[in-house]
Amino acid sequence: MRRSNSQLLGDVLQEFLRESGLEKPLLERKVVEQWPVVMGDLIARFTRKVELKNGVLMVHLTSSALRQELFLARFELVKKMNDAVGAEIVKDVRLM
Repeated sequence: MRRSNSQLLGDVLQEFLRESGLEKPLLERKVVEQWPVVMGDLIARFTRKVELKNGVLMVHLTSSALRQELFLARFELVKKMNDAVGAEIVKDVRLM
């Protein structure tokens, strides 16, 4: 017997996460985890810490030259990070 109101499990889980307020924290965590994947091993080696607070991705770097280079590409970084998680989570990037 088939029910007419059947849904895909992924859709049900997504709805549950959204309704319970867990979707945003999970996406924020995913952004932080995706930094080395999106940026690659070279940049990841110069990264000390990555955190996301109130839509601002704060990246602590050990190289001032890399910091300057990434600063010039910060708008592209926002787009890349949001594309990586499939949501508009990152609003700005602050390089420290």
